[in-house]
Amino acid sequence: MARVMHRSSSDGGSSSGWSEAAAAAAGEEERAGWEVRPSGMVVQARDRGADGAAAGVPPRPPPPEIRVRVKYGAATHEVAVSSIATFGELKKALAPRTGLQPSEQLVTYKGRERKNSEFLDRFGVKNKSKLVVSEDPASLERRYIERQRNARIQNANRAIGAIALELDKLADQVTSIEKSVSGGSKVAEVQITTLIELLMRHAVKLESIPADADTSSQKNLQAKRVQKCVEALDVLKVSNARLQTVVVTTKWETFDSSPPVTTKWEIFD
Repeated sequence: MARVMHRSSSDGGSSSGWSEAAAAAAGEEERAGWEVRPSGMVVQARDRGADGAAAGVPPRPPPPEIRVRVKYGAATHEVAVSSIATFGELKKALAPRTGLQPSEQLVTYKGRERKNSEFLDRFGVKNKSKLVVSEDPASLERRYIERQRNARIQNANRAIGAIALELDKLADQVTSIEKSVSGGSKVAEVQITTLIELLMRHAVKLESIPADADTSSQKNLQAKRVQKCVEALDVLKVSNARLQTVVVTTKWETFDSSPPVTTKWEIFD
């Protein structure tokens, strides 16, 4: 625990100046690794020079390490941490054990939530002290919203994937009709109109799928495929109507009936 000295009052309770004794003591303590806070308190310095020690003063040993007991749900974890660490640093040490990121943790000590910037020793945390960590309600809400969003994305991807498979089959039929019409063979108009109707049904299904930034690109890609197939069928429908129906007739050759054949029988007496 840091030693503390207060400013002395030289004018009836005012704290405007230091007494000579206090000033001398402060100078000695500061040289020994203590610092004066803005409030007038002299406490042990937390930060040293770049070389770890003040000029002419041997480096102080590192602060002692304490082991605190942290309860999370039904489990209790014992964590080793510096005695002058902050609650934020304690959260980082707890992250691998609790599975919660430091921003998702609430650390409670003596019935009060502690801030990340607050120091353990300032609030009396010492060896074997007991703390409680829980998940931040805001983090729970964010996690729930994230799960819902991921579920929507998965459902949208499955629906778009199923439509894409059906479009593959319909696109093959469009290609087959295109080859027939290009080759001069007329196809039944009902085949073209049926394909157009099926494609428009898939377009309606695509439109009904909720999409966000992660699925909109796939949705737009399939919508363009539908549009391309429908436009191709519209052109084929016109071209197909211009083709003449080929009627195949068979001419049979006829033969005259041959004269009746008579047989003459020879008579013997």
